[in-house]
Amino acid sequence: MSRATNSPASRKRRKRTLLRAKGFRGFRSKLFRYAKDAVRKAQTYEYRDRKKRKGQFRRLWIARLSAATRSHGMTYSRFIEGLKAAGIEADRKILSDLAITDAAAFSAIVAQAKQALVDKAAA
Repeated sequence: MSRATNSPASRKRRKRTLLRAKGFRGFRSKLFRYAKDAVRKAQTYEYRDRKKRKGQFRRLWIARLSAATRSHGMTYSRFIEGLKAAGIEADRKILSDLAITDAAAFSAIVAQAKQALVDKAAA
C-alpha cells in the first residue's frame, strides 16, 4: 500500500500562507517555515489595530475640537459640558468636521454651548 500524504491540501495550505506573506522582507516571504509565523503575527497585529484605530480617531477628533474651541475662548471639557446642557447630541466626529469645514456653524454651536453654561450656572 502506498503512503498517503495529503499532498494537494498541504501544498494549497502552504501556497496560501506564502501568498499572504508576499511583500514581507527576506526569507519571511520565501520560506514556509518562517512565513507562517510572520503571517500569524501580522494577523494578530491586524486584528488588534482595527480596534485601536477607533480610539486613535477619537483622540484626533478631540484634539481638533480642543484647538477649535480654544480659538473661541473655551476649553474642550467646558464645551462638551455646554453641549450636554444645551441638549445638542452631535458626536465628536461631526463636530470636528464642522470645525474644519464650516466655521460659521461651529461658532453658532459654541455660542449655544456658552449660553447653556450661563443658564446652568444661573439655575
